[in-house]
Amino acid sequence: MIALTVEALIPVVLLIALGHALRRSMLTAEGFWSEAERLSYHVLLPALFLHSLATADTGDLPVRALAATLVTSTVAVAALVVALRPLTRLKDDSFTSVFQGSVRFNNYIGVTIAAGLYGTQGVAVAAVCNAAIVPTVNVLCVLVFARFGSARPRLTGILRQLATNPLILACAGGILLQALDARLPPGIEPALQALGAASMPLGLLCIGAALRFGAARSWAVPIVTSSSVKFALMPAVTYLAARTFGLGSDALIVAVLFQALPTASSSYIMARQLGGDAPLMAGITATQTLLGIAAVPLVLALVRPSPCPRAFGSAPSSAPLRQPRFVRWRRTASVLAQRARQ
Repeated sequence: MIALTVEALIPVVLLIALGHALRRSMLTAEGFWSEAERLSYHVLLPALFLHSLATADTGDLPVRALAATLVTSTVAVAALVVALRPLTRLKDDSFTSVFQGSVRFNNYIGVTIAAGLYGTQGVAVAAVCNAAIVPTVNVLCVLVFARFGSARPRLTGILRQLATNPLILACAGGILLQALDARLPPGIEPALQALGAASMPLGLLCIGAALRFGAARSWAVPIVTSSSVKFALMPAVTYLAARTFGLGSDALIVAVLFQALPTASSSYIMARQLGGDAPLMAGITATQTLLGIAAVPLVLALVRPSPCPRAFGSAPSSAPLRQPRFVRWRRTASVLAQRARQ
């Protein structure tokens, strides 16, 4: 588990470091990075969300129980973070970064670890997690920016932001295509996939370019707050919700995994575009990525021992649990040896 987490997080750390080095040595023009952020927000991230949601292979999975678990836990923790905001004594724009650091997740890392744990079935469950959390998180973040960001629109302005936000529109389009079981045209799907694949590296380079270590001392409280929610509170609430909705053991593990992931590069892009504290968001993203190397395996180690009904199921089953592979091999070898003696 630790090896899987490190393998998934090392490229993220390296890209952030590369972005910081490029900003200080080669690509020093501020205009380049601001245009790169706009490209990621308006084109690359929407392509990623649209493609991943439209092509998600849910198969024979507990979609309802999994979606209910993830949406319920995300909304509950988000509401709690907003309710406890006065205790943090943070400025409004800084609070938007804490909020994103508390609820957003890096789906690239999640898919990598889920595939390593469960193969193609893990990828399918990861697709359902993306379909449930991505739209929920984007709507919640837009509402928080509308309330605490630098721009304070009225109700009509908030509705306009929700209706025109490219990330929300992409999520809605992907979910609609998935519900209609409609396939993307042959030429469009690979184009969207290529654009979406570019969103993660470019976003991480922008995060590295935005790091300002001179302000690191003032980041202590926001980083500790958001990381405590992300690596402790969110997984705990998700686990309780999963048990409430009767989620099977392996699906429960993947659900908790996604809710314990460090925040994504899209957090920084959204902070830049919607009036948040972008340097602080970059610091939270970089710090949580490093903390995730230890935090994610620890969270999964705490969840894994608990007995649950069945793998990727949503209700108890009377079918016997599948025996470990080494036991099956030993019994097969024993049978073959008996036949050889006869």
